[in-house]
Amino acid sequence: MRVIAARRSQCFEARIRCQPYHNPQGVLVTFVPYLVRSMQGSEVRELTLGHPLLDDYLAFVGARARPNTWLATAYDLKVFFTVVGKEPAQVTAPDVFAFLKAQRAPRLGERVVRLEDGEAGLSARTIARRLSSVSGLFAYLAARGDAGVTRNPVPRGLSSRRPGRRGRGAVPLVRTPRTLPRVLGPDEVDVLLAALRTRRDTAMVLAMLLGGLRRCEVLGLRLGDVRAGERRLFIADGKGGRQRIVPVSSRFFTVLGDYLDSERPPTSVTDRVFVVLKGSRRGRPLSPAGLDEILDGARVRAGLARLTCHQLRHTCFTRLREAGMALEAIQAQAGHASIESTRVYLHLANDWLAGEYLRAAAAIDGQADPTIAAVAE
Repeated sequence: MRVIAARRSQCFEARIRCQPYHNPQGVLVTFVPYLVRSMQGSEVRELTLGHPLLDDYLAFVGARARPNTWLATAYDLKVFFTVVGKEPAQVTAPDVFAFLKAQRAPRLGERVVRLEDGEAGLSARTIARRLSSVSGLFAYLAARGDAGVTRNPVPRGLSSRRPGRRGRGAVPLVRTPRTLPRVLGPDEVDVLLAALRTRRDTAMVLAMLLGGLRRCEVLGLRLGDVRAGERRLFIADGKGGRQRIVPVSSRFFTVLGDYLDSERPPTSVTDRVFVVLKGSRRGRPLSPAGLDEILDGARVRAGLARLTCHQLRHTCFTRLREAGMALEAIQAQAGHASIESTRVYLHLANDWLAGEYLRAAAAIDGQADPTIAAVAE
């Protein structure tokens, strides 16, 4: 088992809290986190931050969440306590607002902003995720009852109720923009597929592009999950632990068969479908970082400005909706717990919106001139 430290802090030892000191801003620092990852092969077995309460919470999260969520939570807590510099029981709401202000501070200068939202600090989604991680920690500590935490210092929102008005409402601490996912056009898909170098890489991309699988679902596929005769894949461990069986185009299974016959090492001891093809890790399961590296290389060769696994998934469901697939069917294919997550593809499918508008416009025009309604029919 390997132990990887993110970076050395001002603590003398990873698992021992440092002696109180004043930082350059004059704030008394009583705790500095130190993120340590214990690895077994390519899998994370343990995450610690050098504090018993935080380490207990990370063990709790690790037992019920996916690896990416676990790692994100650990990093979010590391960032929070690095900024706040206090014991968990000493954290107050003003500390949370100070952290929020620090996250919104310009990263590359006040004149450098993102084109998406015009902000100079971290994105609203990143800040909201970090606040969610911190809120989850304090909810856990309050529920334990033995950590000196009696209430969650992270406000759920700012009260917006006005005198003389009924109802309650709360303004969120962070407003996340409702932006549409980015998808690839048909020409971009063609150049991407042409830029892939192996049948393995093509099969993984087609699993996302034709089947809508998530990155973790592609890498988690096992040989027994492939039902080639039925043209289906069994997703054993989807998001939220939900299982499902999804149909995928025969085009994917043709490429997958070529990969299994000619590229996958016969000496591989794992039953994972997609494995490393070269080097010292030949035959071992491909890691998320490995898949990201493959996609990034293909993106550069294809001349694409942006390419992610989730973008391929969004492209799949957008094209399925444009082809007339029912929203409920897309929800089942995607593995969405709520159909509200699926409705975004209504807006991405241009033909649906244009068709609905034209039918409604024709009906309105027909009320004024019956001959227009007759022509529209």
